[in-house]
Amino acid sequence: MKGYIGYIRVSTVKQGTKGVSLQEQRDAILRYAERNQLNVTTWLEEMETAAKRGRPIFNQALKLLRNGKAQGIILHKLDRGARNLRDWAAIGELSDQGIEVHFVTESIDLQTRGGRLSADIQAVVAADFIRNLKEETRKGFYGRLKQGLYPLQAPVGYLDQGGGKPKIIDPIRGPLARRAFELYGTGQYNLHTLRDELYRLGLRNRTGGRVHIATLSETLNNPFYIGLIRIKKTGETFVGIHEALIGKTLFDRVKAVLAGKTNTRSQKHDFLYRRTLSCAACHYSLIAERQKGNVYYRCHTRDCPQSGIREDAVKKEVLRFFQQIQFDEKEREYYKSRLLTLRTTWANRREEETKNLNLKLGHVKDRLNRLTDAYLDQALDKTMFEERKRSLLLEQKTVEEQLANLRRNKGSSPDQIEIFLELAGNAWLSHQLATPPDARKMLKVFTSNRLVNGKEIDLKPSLSIQEIMSRPKIDSCALARDIPRTWDRILDTLTALNTQGLLPDLSAVTDLQKHDSEEEISLKA
Repeated sequence: MKGYIGYIRVSTVKQGTKGVSLQEQRDAILRYAERNQLNVTTWLEEMETAAKRGRPIFNQALKLLRNGKAQGIILHKLDRGARNLRDWAAIGELSDQGIEVHFVTESIDLQTRGGRLSADIQAVVAADFIRNLKEETRKGFYGRLKQGLYPLQAPVGYLDQGGGKPKIIDPIRGPLARRAFELYGTGQYNLHTLRDELYRLGLRNRTGGRVHIATLSETLNNPFYIGLIRIKKTGETFVGIHEALIGKTLFDRVKAVLAGKTNTRSQKHDFLYRRTLSCAACHYSLIAERQKGNVYYRCHTRDCPQSGIREDAVKKEVLRFFQQIQFDEKEREYYKSRLLTLRTTWANRREEETKNLNLKLGHVKDRLNRLTDAYLDQALDKTMFEERKRSLLLEQKTVEEQLANLRRNKGSSPDQIEIFLELAGNAWLSHQLATPPDARKMLKVFTSNRLVNGKEIDLKPSLSIQEIMSRPKIDSCALARDIPRTWDRILDTLTALNTQGLLPDLSAVTDLQKHDSEEEISLKA
C-alpha cells in the first residue's frame, strides 16, 4: 500500500533552526496518523513563507501526489498550505482527483460539499490574514524609517540595540570600518588588497574569515555611514538618527575611487612620479620606464605624437613650482599680521558663516518639503522624486558637516589656516627629502593637473594654492595697496575651503621634524 506524505512548514529559517514548531507539527501528525491508521512514509520540511507561491518543497509534494507516488498528504493545519489562494486551489484539484488531504487540527472532509465550503472559507480568511499582516509589517517598517531608525540588521561597524532604538557604533569593528574608508580613499588599494589589509588589522566576518568582496563593496557604497538610510530594493533614502561613522567628504572621495577615477593597480617599480603625469595630447597617463640608467615618462597611446621626458627634467620643474610657494621672512610677518587681524574679527565672521549655513540648510529643507508636496500632488513620478530627494539629502549632509566643523572650531579657523601656510611655505624643502610615495602625494595635493607637452610640463595649482601662486611679492614693484588686497583674497579663499572641508591637511605629507636644513640641502646639491 502507498503511504502518506507528512508536510510540515515554518515561515522562517530561524523558526526552523531555533524554534520547536517543526517538531511539534511532526509529533501531532504522527499521533493523528496512528489514531487513523495512516502510514507516513515521506516527510517533507519547508522553511519558507506561504505568503507567496513557489515553495519548492510544497511543489515537490504536489508532484509526488500527481504522479501517484503517495496516497495522500497530512498537514498540521489548513493554513500550512493555504495562506495563498493559488496553492489552496492546487490542493483542491488534488482532492477532486481523489487524493486524500488530511488536516490534523481541523475536522474537514474535502470530499463533501459542506467540508469543502468550510475549508474554502478558512482558506480565504488565512489569505486575508497574511495580506493584512504584510500591510501592517510594511507600515511598521516605513514608520521606523520615517523616525530615522534602520529596521534591518546593522551593517559592518554598527551594533543592533533592539526594536525602536538607533544603531550604535561598534567599539571594536567601528574603527576598522572607518579605516576601510580612509585606506580606500587614498586610491592605493583595490578591493582585494583592502580586504587583506583589513584582515591584518583585525576585521573578520561572522565566521572568523576575511570579509567578502561583495560585502566590502556594499559597505563602501552605503550612505548609512554618513547618516543616511538607503533602501536598496526601492531606491528610497531617509535621514537616520544614528551617529555617522565618517564625513561626507571622505565618502565622496571613496565614491570617486569606486567610480574608477583613481587607478589603484599595484606597480612593480616605485618611480618618483608614476601615475601623476598625463599626456597633453590624449590625456592618458604617462608610463615610466628605465633606459640606459635614466628614467623616462612616455605616452604609450598608439599614434600619439608626444615624445618622452626625463625624470630629472620633471623634478626640476616640480621644484621650481614649489619654490614659487615659499615665503620669505617679510611675507611671513605680513600674513601673520593679517591673521592677527582676522582673529580679532573671527567671532563675528564665524557667527556670520553659521548664520549663512543655517539659512542654506533651511533652504534645502524647504526644497525637500516642496518636492514632497509635488510628489503628493502627482506632479512627479516616484523615480524622479527619489532621485531629487537623494540629491537634496546629500546636499543637506554637506551643509550639516560644514556646520559641525564650525562648532568644533575646525572650519575656517585662523589657527588652521596659519598651520596650512606654514607647511605650504616649507613644501620645497619637504619635497626634496620626501620618499617617492610622499613626494607623489605632495604633488597631487598642491596641483590639480599635471600635463606634459613635449619637453614642457604644465602644473596647474590646486584651489588652495592658486591665490598663493599668483600673489605679488612684497619686494616687487607692485603697488602697496595691492599687497593687502591680495592677502585678504588669499585668506578669504582658504577660509572658504576650510569651511567646506576642502583645505588639505598638509601635516600628512610634510613631516618637517625629520628634515635637514635648507642650507644642508643646498650643500648636498
